[in-house]
Amino acid sequence: MKYKPNQPAQDNRPPVANAGVAFDIVFADEDLLVISKPAGLVTQPGLGHVKDTLLNGVFAQYGHQLRQLGPRRDWGLLHRLDRQTSGLLVLALRPRAYDAMREDFEHRRLDKQYLAIVAGRPNPLQGVVQARLKEIQADKKKVIVSRSGEEAISAYRVLSSTESAALVEVRIKTGRLHQIRAHMMFLGTPVLGDDLYLPDGLSKAKVPRAPRLCLHAWKLGFKHPADQKWREFIQPPPADFRAVLRRLGVATPPELI
Repeated sequence: MKYKPNQPAQDNRPPVANAGVAFDIVFADEDLLVISKPAGLVTQPGLGHVKDTLLNGVFAQYGHQLRQLGPRRDWGLLHRLDRQTSGLLVLALRPRAYDAMREDFEHRRLDKQYLAIVAGRPNPLQGVVQARLKEIQADKKKVIVSRSGEEAISAYRVLSSTESAALVEVRIKTGRLHQIRAHMMFLGTPVLGDDLYLPDGLSKAKVPRAPRLCLHAWKLGFKHPADQKWREFIQPPPADFRAVLRRLGVATPPELI
């Protein structure tokens, strides 16, 4: 599986540094950055977002290191999150660290776990979705479940639920565009706040409302490229995510608070 993040719709010039972009640094050393991205922030520059992305903000603090990686190494960016998804991202600060982490991404050696609030309750409560996904270009770029698509594997388990909604932990084995969103739709339990993926026969009126896409990258584990020791980072969901759970009466496990 060849994994590459979406490429910026720009030229090969480095992103513009913007110190006004807010984000939290969870971990930093000479090789890597682990960042907590807030919901609503675009990951990297592209059409309509040239100076206001996460990568613009990172360049304001780490521009010297990231310029050494250049466009061939995506300015250090190893993966991305959808704009409305919050949570953990890892960037490389050195070429050798980037190359080692890129190989680990391609061979699925990382552990990436997400939290999603979905409409209804997945049945069974724990399982693995292996529905191939194919990218299409409609009004917006999206994916569809198709036998001609690329392999996509998501393991999930329900952490808590009511009749109308559930908190689901999802571990992705592959890194396809909108993978969790499409797989939750495939199960008939779309992620709340997702206007792009809705199962056939389910109207928006039947889905509980949410202020944003209720998807959060909460665990990230990998071998550090310098010492090959396993590191795991945890970022509990932000206040707006937990507020949706409270409003719906879905219990929040203690480890998420």
